[in-house]
Amino acid sequence: MTVDPETTTFLIAGPVRIHPRVLRAMDFASVNHRGDYFHGIVHEIRELLPVAFGVKGHQVVLSGSGTAGLEAIYASLLRKGERTLVLSNGNFGERTDQIARRYSDPVTTLSAPWGHHIPIEAAKAELEKGDVRAVCVVHNETSVGLANDLAQLAPAIRTSGALFLVDGISAVAGIPCPIADWGIDAIVAGSQKGLAAPAGLALVHLSERARSELRPVSFYLDLAAHLESLQKDDTPWTPAVPLFLALREALLLLKEETLEGRLSRTHQLAEATRAGADALGIELFPERAHASDTVTALRNPEGMGDAEIRKPLLDRYHVAVQGGQGSVKGKIFRIGHMGIADWPDLLVTFAALERIFAKAGRLKKPGAALTEVASHMP
Repeated sequence: MTVDPETTTFLIAGPVRIHPRVLRAMDFASVNHRGDYFHGIVHEIRELLPVAFGVKGHQVVLSGSGTAGLEAIYASLLRKGERTLVLSNGNFGERTDQIARRYSDPVTTLSAPWGHHIPIEAAKAELEKGDVRAVCVVHNETSVGLANDLAQLAPAIRTSGALFLVDGISAVAGIPCPIADWGIDAIVAGSQKGLAAPAGLALVHLSERARSELRPVSFYLDLAAHLESLQKDDTPWTPAVPLFLALREALLLLKEETLEGRLSRTHQLAEATRAGADALGIELFPERAHASDTVTALRNPEGMGDAEIRKPLLDRYHVAVQGGQGSVKGKIFRIGHMGIADWPDLLVTFAALERIFAKAGRLKKPGAALTEVASHMP
């Protein structure tokens, strides 16, 4: 049977499954993006953005992926001649490093092996030198299923006076991210992750300090221009109108669930996924203490790779999970459980995994993984 995207259990690390309400919101006639109707949509989004970020502040929506949001904050806030500190432990940390080097010189990069936590003590030592303008870090590294503990880092950044710039693309509405408590100056969210909207929009939150230090380097990604327009319920350039309509509905869904409710459900799903994997004898790839709540990265068991796990999951059982990236391609697979993912998704996934392991003669205790998942259900 041919795999049907509309009925597949969809648990990749983003984009995530989209609620029918959000899909219907895009099924709309063309509207004048400079007219009153669309201005009303933008006004609603502006009022709803604090629901996603958990705090009020200077917030904008950019037509572009999360990477566009990152480039916007780095172009606007980094400086040539002033040092930037980049912390990296995965594919997206490496991307941060690449973007930051376009706009800052010198750049100091501190890296940890993929799957290991960022080097906090080494970062503190660099900050104590007193010449770091900005620290750039990924909060939730989806490439390895690891959440960096920014609470450990925040006090040292605050003491140093550096700007705190965060890739929160898969963190916002997925894992706790107390922006005000940690003193984050700029954070980017992606529409297609915890918010469960279509890919193609970047949401940016700025502190008062960051807003005051914006510098127009990029034309299209000039955050000051976006902030000015948004205060008038407008956008500076032509927006992706259908995606704005979808985002409004996704934010309404989040408001109905509450941010706390979504974070709690995502955490419960993550705990259940890790327990189910343990029951199957599959090892976590990252350090367990820092395993992400939005995506679980698992080592392919010896003798079983993508062809033995992900392919039959999709072809035979219509369950989509994601493989590894970069240096861990073919070595891990990743189960996403953010956005509107829910218990039926996990039950179907682990039932299929049990059957795959049974056919391969690798299932130690039939039903154990499903029992573990079910035991975590509320």
